[in-house]
Amino acid sequence: MVTAAGLVTVGVRAGDAPPGAAGVPPSSSVTASAGATTSAGATAAPPSRPVPPRRPGVGTRPRELTTGPVLPTSAPVRLDIPTLRVSTGLIGLGLQPDGTMEVPGDAATAGWYTAAPTPGSLGPAVVAAHVNLDGRPGVFTALATLRPGDTVEVARADGTVAVFAITTVQRHPKDRFPTEAVYGAIDHAGLRLITCGGDFDTARRSYRDNVVAFARLVRTERR
Repeated sequence: MVTAAGLVTVGVRAGDAPPGAAGVPPSSSVTASAGATTSAGATAAPPSRPVPPRRPGVGTRPRELTTGPVLPTSAPVRLDIPTLRVSTGLIGLGLQPDGTMEVPGDAATAGWYTAAPTPGSLGPAVVAAHVNLDGRPGVFTALATLRPGDTVEVARADGTVAVFAITTVQRHPKDRFPTEAVYGAIDHAGLRLITCGGDFDTARRSYRDNVVAFARLVRTERR
């Protein structure tokens, strides 16, 4: 995925910032991760990953000003996207020593940025995965095909399942990554799914864009 997307995929391990901001560099975006390949088989170079902001939008709105359902904090353990036939475990992602986001180490796994809100709690939760890696389709290969209303289900450690509905899917050049829209404070429980997309730049050996799917919590279930 990106490096956080691009990928191939975007990722981050525990730290104090997600993809896209860290100081706040120009909207960085997810880029192909090491070993990422195009459908033609070209191997992508290590990604230029997004730099997350130092203060993701975590609980910055008073509870009385929130809209829609909100759950308490609980780590996510599984991600399902019925429309795309995606079902995958989730690993925690943090930051590299240089402040860029980490990315999952394989094509079949997605990661959640541990410095951002957990899926279902107030604020923008962030999940990244590869679009492809080492010649294999990634978890978010078809992320760009999602449409408003499609659902994303996140099973959490507390036994609840947070069900999100896609509101919009956007593609942005990596040098214009929408950091504020992805990580900024919001008045509801939101989710951002990130991967790489657009054309493959053979000179840079990475994808030119990042694909970001935005969603909001619509209901919770227990299974």
